[in-house]
Amino acid sequence: MAHEFWKSAGVHLVEKNETGWLRATPDLIRAYLTRPEVHPIDESCAAEVATFEALMEDPFLVVPNARLATFKDSDAADNYRVVLGFRDVLKEAGTLEGAYLNLMRSGSITVPPVFIDQIVHIILAGSLSDVIDPVRLRAAELFFREQTVNTDDGRVILADQEIVEMHAGTSGLGTIGQLLTETGTPIRQIELDVLDDDNASIYWERSDRFDTVIDMRFGQPANHAFARVIETWIRHFLSVDVRVQPVRSIKDESWRWHIGLDRDATELLNALYEGQDISEADQARLLALYRLEVLDQSRVLPDVQGKPIYLALGSTQDKKVRVKPQNLLMNLPLRGADS
Repeated sequence: MAHEFWKSAGVHLVEKNETGWLRATPDLIRAYLTRPEVHPIDESCAAEVATFEALMEDPFLVVPNARLATFKDSDAADNYRVVLGFRDVLKEAGTLEGAYLNLMRSGSITVPPVFIDQIVHIILAGSLSDVIDPVRLRAAELFFREQTVNTDDGRVILADQEIVEMHAGTSGLGTIGQLLTETGTPIRQIELDVLDDDNASIYWERSDRFDTVIDMRFGQPANHAFARVIETWIRHFLSVDVRVQPVRSIKDESWRWHIGLDRDATELLNALYEGQDISEADQARLLALYRLEVLDQSRVLPDVQGKPIYLALGSTQDKKVRVKPQNLLMNLPLRGADS
């Protein structure tokens, strides 16, 4: 039986259409309007309060820039422009998925990155709603939450960056912890549970705390779980079934196509593909490798048919993991609709 998880995603504030994609509801927009950056405070002027109340009544109300210009607080007016701009992106696209694809294809992101992460969070909450494997859900967090990596003990431990910073602050590990964070020194004694098949049930009551840790080494449950998330993500957006399997290394003389799941993995894969030598330190930044196969080869570009597509997850030099899930949608070698 499926459990409830990620209440913070706001999946209860959207509606599925006939294709399974998600429509923004007035309540979703209201949730953004009640963010601290937008919600009126005691010092807010009458024009700002009236605009807020009108939008709460009709979240899709058109608000001319001239009206925002009447706000006494110009910063508040700018915040409204950002939120209303995001609302208009969602409205124009019709679905969250459509908005995400439009933003990624535009080449110019017009909304704050945190809003993009929130779109991904909601979409995954909907597409993974029937998942009963907590490790898969924890692996999916990589799609919308930055991670920090520790490989000192031979494992590939990923922890939520925000949670690590919280533990390392004065409320967690005191000034020593702060110093370690500022200098980039790994913090090995943070009390965060490594999620695996034996203790996976702890995730259900902690899913919105983002305070569990996974080991992404080859052969570990999280490594396989992440592959399943990739399959779901591609199928949900592109209606293409793929099979993704972890691999230890890429040894393929007919290597034809690869996709980095983040900027660093892309750069490292490009270097390997071109036959360049990379340092041991850079090799260690390739945290996980995968082999992707499109099941219906007629969907694949002719030059890549019958060839595997390699994927890689990497880390920055300061041991951060910032997944770009759009790469899986933009960079697959698929035929166009008219091919």
